[in-house]
Parts: sequence; C-alpha cells; structure tokens
Amino acid sequence: MRTRLVEVVVPVHNEQRALRDSIGRLHHYLTSTFPYGFRITIADNASTDNTWQLAGELAAELPHVRAVHLDDKGRGRALRRVWSGSDADVVSYMDVDLSTDLDAFLPLVAPLLSGHSDLAIGTRLARASRVVRGPKRAFVSRTYNLLLRSLMGARFSDAQCGFKAVRTEIAQALLPAVEDEQWFFDTELLLLAERHGLRIHEVPVDWVDDPDSRVDIVQTALDDLRGLARVARRTVSGAARLPVPARVQQAQLPRGMARQLPRFAVVGVISTLAYLLLFSLLRQVTPVLVANAIALLSTAVANTAANRRFTFGVTGPQGAVRHQVEGLIAFLVGLALTSGGLALLPDGVSHGVELFAVIVANALATLVRFLLLRVWVFHPNRRTSR
Repeated sequence: MRTRLVEVVVPVHNEQRALRDSIGRLHHYLTSTFPYGFRITIADNASTDNTWQLAGELAAELPHVRAVHLDDKGRGRALRRVWSGSDADVVSYMDVDLSTDLDAFLPLVAPLLSGHSDLAIGTRLARASRVVRGPKRAFVSRTYNLLLRSLMGARFSDAQCGFKAVRTEIAQALLPAVEDEQWFFDTELLLLAERHGLRIHEVPVDWVDDPDSRVDIVQTALDDLRGLARVARRTVSGAARLPVPARVQQAQLPRGMARQLPRFAVVGVISTLAYLLLFSLLRQVTPVLVANAIALLSTAVANTAANRRFTFGVTGPQGAVRHQVEGLIAFLVGLALTSGGLALLPDGVSHGVELFAVIVANALATLVRFLLLRVWVFHPNRRTSR
C-alpha cells in the first residue's frame, strides 16, 4: 500500500557554502522524526558556482534526495518546475539556510495530509512565533504584509516566510494562473488561493535571520509592488478564474468601484512617479522629511483635480475649492504615514531604503486617500444634496 508522500523543494542559486550542511541536516531530521514518506528535491536555478555539482553528489549519497537543474534564475520558476510534475500528496518548500525551525514542518503539512486545509504557511508574525532579525527586515516585512491586508484584503499574515506547503492537486490547479517567476510567486499563489475560497492554515514558527542573505530588499520590494498592481488589475477585470472548487461565496465590489479603481490607479501611478522624481531631486538639497513634505504637497492638488474629473466624474467649478480643501486632509494622512515611515528608519540607511520606505507608506496613504475620496469628498449623496 502506497504511503503518503511529501516533497520538500529547496530552491538554490549559488549556495555552495551552505548546501551540504543544510541538506544533510534536513535529511537527518526527516529520516529520524518525520512519520510520512518524503523526498527532498534540490532545485538549482542557474547557479554559476559549484552548487549544481554538490547537488548531484548529495543526490547520489543520500536516499530520498534528488537534484533538478534549471537554466534560468528564479525561485518561483524552480518551484513551478518541480511542483507541476510532482507525484507527491503534498508539495512544500523551505529556504536553504533553514532559518525556520524544522520542528514546525510536521504541523505545517499535517492539516494538508488530513484534508483539513489546502495550503499551509509558516508565519513569523504570530504571537507564538519567536523571531530573531534586524529592525530593517522586520519593518519591511510588517509593512508589506500590512499593505497586502489593506489593499488586497488578504487574511493570511505572512506572505514572505520561506516555509510553505500545498496539496499537490491544488498547486497544479493554481500554477497556470500564477505569472511571477521570482519572489512574488508566493504572494500571488496565496492571493489566488484566497480568491477561490481555499483554506490556508498558518503555523507560528521560530525563525532566525540569515546574516549571509543576499536578497536585494529594495529591488524585491519594488518587484512585489509591481506584482500587486498586476494582480489587482486582474482581480478587477475578473481574469484568472480557474476550475478550483470554491468553498465560500466570492465578495463583490461595491457599486461603481470596478470602474473607479482602474482610473484611480492610473492617476495614482502618474502622481506617484511625479512624487518620487520630485522627492529624489529635493533629497539632494534638503533634509529627507522636508523633501517628502514638499513633494507630497506639490502632487496632492493635481491628484485631487485629476481624480475629481476622471475617477469620480465631477465636472464644472461648483465645489472645486471645497474638494481641494477636503483633499488636503488626505494629504495630511499621507504626510503622517510617509514621515512616520522615514522616522522609523535607522540612521545612515541608503537612499534606496529611504525610497522604498516612502513607496510603501505612500501606497498605504493611497488606500486611505481612495476611501476618503469615495465615501466623503466625492460621495454622490453629498453632491446631490448640495
């Protein structure tokens, strides 16, 4: 009789220093404690050092270990390649540095094997989690997940923890609609799963930051924001519906929002680009908080006027002054969020980190601004009554 099988994928790129110790420790742990069948797959994506050679040696030395090579780089690409062809009951992955305590692995996959859940993620943001990491990474992670919950309505708490598992049939149903091949792959998969009413189980984990991590935080964050914008467009347009059984009724956008959101997004992108350009120029000659205030104020008036005309369809001079005055309240919210984000940064951070902080804070301010404009400044009842 076939036993239950769990496939553990370890994506690697130029990890020759950590690979042997990590795979040896993972293999020993699963062999001695894991009550189900397992397979460890080292997914080498375009390494240029000796990683692929070491992966082959480990596959020859250790039972239940195999190695797969990809010519192109990308964690999402590696996971897609292995998961899409897996014959296991559950597919999972973890980072090669094994930052997450392995004792959380059985609680991660058990609800999937029992059929209680469809996906499972490790979370570093639960009260029961014990996490050791620097303030910059903690700020970026918490801000990103707050952004997901605020803008996308996500109910999961930690999209970026490199410790996840999925029932194989679910993974193979969702993968065709997941476009990203890099770091945003996890987030896109989870958002797609929630949209189809699938059950996501969260496991508090103990996690220790890897000091040798070579992830470009700013570039990864910018890629994630672009990914969020793309997923939001597809959600509004109704694209990416898959034959996955939905267990809950899908929420409907409020009346008029499906038309307003894309227009607000276009105005917002243009305003944000103008704001970032002005902020970068002013940052060379003024303190960071002054540059932020001037750049934000300079773009706020134009943003309100553009949204008044194109997003909410208000024309003519009547009420224009009142709209600008009330729009400045949204500006003050944005100023508080961006200034607060900059104030939280440690001294001496690079301009790139400053830029990332204002992008994230500005995104949160954008959400608040849209809600204020929709339910207060340009609400149809107010316009009709006046």
